Amino acid sequence: MTGHTSTPENQRRIVVAGGGPAAHRFADAMHTRGLEGWHVTVLTEEEHVPYDRVTLSKALTDVDYDLTLGDMSMWDHDSLHLRTGERVVKINPEAKSVETAAGNSYDYDHLVVATGSDAAELPFPGGELAHVYRTLDDVWAINKAIAELTEKLGRTVKTVTIGGGLLGLEAAAGTMELGAQATVINGSRWLMNAQLDEGAGQALGRLVAAKGLEVLTGTYPAEVLSDDDGQVTGVLMKDGRIIPADMVVASIGIRPRDELFRAAEGDADGGNQLFELGKKGGVVINDHCATPVPGIWAIGEVANFEGMCLGLVAPANTMAEIVADRLHGGQATFPGFDTATKLKLSGVDVASFGDAFATTEHSLEIVYADPARGVYQKIVTTDDAKTLLGGIFVGDATPYMSLRPLLGRELPAEPGAYLTAAGGDAPETELPDDAILCSCNNVPAGNIRDAINGCGSCEGNAPVRELGELKTCSRAGTQCGSCVPMLKKLLEGELKKSGIEVSKALCEHFSLSRQELFDAIRVLELDSFEDILAKYGTGAGCDICKPTIASILASQNSEYVLGAGRGTLQDTNDRALANMQKDGTYSVVPRIAGGEITPKGLGVIAAVAEKYGLYTKITGGQRIDMFGARLEQLPEIWKELVDAGFESGQAYGKSLRTVKSCVGSTWCRFGVQDSVAMAINLELRYRGLRSPHKLKMGVSGCARECAEARGKDVGVIATDKGWNLYVGGNGGFLPAHAQLLAQDLDDDTLIKYIDRYLMYYIRTADRLQRTARWQEELEGGLKHIEDVIVHDSLGIATDLEAAMARHIDTYQDEWAETLKDPERLRRFRSFVNAPDQKDEAITFVPERGQIRPATNEEKGGVLIASTIPVRGQE
Repeated sequence: MTGHTSTPENQRRIVVAGGGPAAHRFADAMHTRGLEGWHVTVLTEEEHVPYDRVTLSKALTDVDYDLTLGDMSMWDHDSLHLRTGERVVKINPEAKSVETAAGNSYDYDHLVVATGSDAAELPFPGGELAHVYRTLDDVWAINKAIAELTEKLGRTVKTVTIGGGLLGLEAAAGTMELGAQATVINGSRWLMNAQLDEGAGQALGRLVAAKGLEVLTGTYPAEVLSDDDGQVTGVLMKDGRIIPADMVVASIGIRPRDELFRAAEGDADGGNQLFELGKKGGVVINDHCATPVPGIWAIGEVANFEGMCLGLVAPANTMAEIVADRLHGGQATFPGFDTATKLKLSGVDVASFGDAFATTEHSLEIVYADPARGVYQKIVTTDDAKTLLGGIFVGDATPYMSLRPLLGRELPAEPGAYLTAAGGDAPETELPDDAILCSCNNVPAGNIRDAINGCGSCEGNAPVRELGELKTCSRAGTQCGSCVPMLKKLLEGELKKSGIEVSKALCEHFSLSRQELFDAIRVLELDSFEDILAKYGTGAGCDICKPTIASILASQNSEYVLGAGRGTLQDTNDRALANMQKDGTYSVVPRIAGGEITPKGLGVIAAVAEKYGLYTKITGGQRIDMFGARLEQLPEIWKELVDAGFESGQAYGKSLRTVKSCVGSTWCRFGVQDSVAMAINLELRYRGLRSPHKLKMGVSGCARECAEARGKDVGVIATDKGWNLYVGGNGGFLPAHAQLLAQDLDDDTLIKYIDRYLMYYIRTADRLQRTARWQEELEGGLKHIEDVIVHDSLGIATDLEAAMARHIDTYQDEWAETLKDPERLRRFRSFVNAPDQKDEAITFVPERGQIRPATNEEKGGVLIASTIPVRGQE
């Protein structure tokens, strides 16, 4: 033995075996609680200081990326020592010491084992040739190998990743970012089968395939093939196929590194009397995170709790905190595993949490699915649809941020309101103090409020005003980062309560507000996301800034929304120019200006609906909605409608939807103005106008208000002297009546004021802010709007009118523009690699003479839509 270490007298000695995130969190927790009377020694076999494995994918593509956990100054403390390159190989429970591979011995009073796990090896011939994806050295080796193979082969390297779970997808995406042609093989029928149900997994498969990642599911490899020099040449599948490959990466799971506990008794089969080992590995712990041997604790992936070992950072951090608390005399207990996961793959939004598979008895699943576009949202609740049990989000994980802290609580609104892809508009709710906002670090909302208000754990109890400072102080948002938007929202809310000015940054990539960005783009006449990002942003953008900038460009230039690379910026509905429905089909809504339609026009819509077997419904905006169209059918339907004189009603866009009207003075004996003519004029004038949120208008021909104009963003009500103009109304969860802006206006003045109002709103409102909320938050409220719109107090009226005139002059019907270009039509296919294949998962059943989507129970022996007899053919 090389040496025996010692510590100062009168200090209780803690030895930590392992140097991963769990070990670091334990050391940090001890440091935070106070090291007086303690001496902590952390022994890590890697040569690196503890680093963040959650963001390992960043080091795969950038070997210089710093993953170091926490502040390195922590290790300067006299009672906290880090020993790198020091692997513990043996525990001596009776002697209360550990031995290392270097021959050193360390005595302890308490031993915390945080040895983590190893990547499982491929159990078939050639498996030893595969790279694994587990440590910093692993990802550096993959990066180096791809560079060397590219130079050696003189062509694109082909990589195959075996395993389609969280780490497998991150590894495959990383190799693709390094220039490789990547394939993922997964034995299950869908990706991430441990976290996602089949619908979500299939949607994820569509998303990653669209990014160029080839996916093979429901099939198993049998051998990694190589040439005489040991160079990988391919993967032989059990069905006899050979998948060409120059490199193989294995990511088929983890194996707890519990060899220290096995070696303690010398029993390799786990028949251990001192330590109980789980059936699938790991040392069994109680809810204190203690093993049966006094003074020996286990945390992280090596710890088996209730039959499970889990490779997630949140439970590992919780275990570390519990042991630190117990050593300081606390009574904390481990509540069980938090299985929430979020995929860190550029351009692919995936999240899963709670009882995602709805295993709770009598649980309900509220689902919105668009398989063709890779969007799937599911919320799991109790049978009364009130208490949140879990959820899965693919393609649009926006609800995850607000729902995750509400797990196990009663939802403030009905579940469907949180399905954003289906147009849900959930209410703004305040998190209870005990709701966990950051699950990685187990930080409740109350702790964050305390930090913001100066009564938390920050230095000197000083109030926190900046997001970065709040993250450092509270630890929230410092690991996976998925809670940062919610953290930012909580910070802004608390600052507003205190009367403190809040940052209006659009997102983490743009420090400018939407209004500032709008003005900058307008002044510099920027016309591409890339130019805007280079000038004012950082990073690659996100699902907040991309559609926001797409909307700004559309409202300023009135150009085709899917042209010039802008298609990838759009929200899902805009990409399809149609509204997605819960079964993956789309609805088609042609414009019917003012609700006026001829019998011939009605006949065209009826013929189209009959031909394609669509469900028809009169909308609240006086239009006809046709439901049940498959993605590949949309252009065919549009062509028939466009040829008959119809155009897109833009029911899918954040733009003008409808101008509702009553029949007015031409027919109604109470009408005092021609409301239909005015409604048609307004709808044709503002059609296609992109805005921060959807816009609705109404025109009533008298004070009886049959068009419900005061419930609209812009409402016009006739008087015997002209028109009264109301602004800022909306329905939804927080309805608001429009307020009177001006009265007894003639036609020209009315339209002039509406031009100014709409363009001022478009230029100054926040992202996804309705006119009602915008007016409420403007300093001066309605009085300010009156000054600007009616009295031109800012001197911008002429500019606002000119901007609206440009929009009117350059308007293009998006359906017609799509039909002109065969390349644009290529995106309207259910299956990218099989353009003529239909999505057979879409099925309907007859109801009340029409169709509706089949329920899960009805699928299988279901009547397909095309087999339903139409009227007259029974």
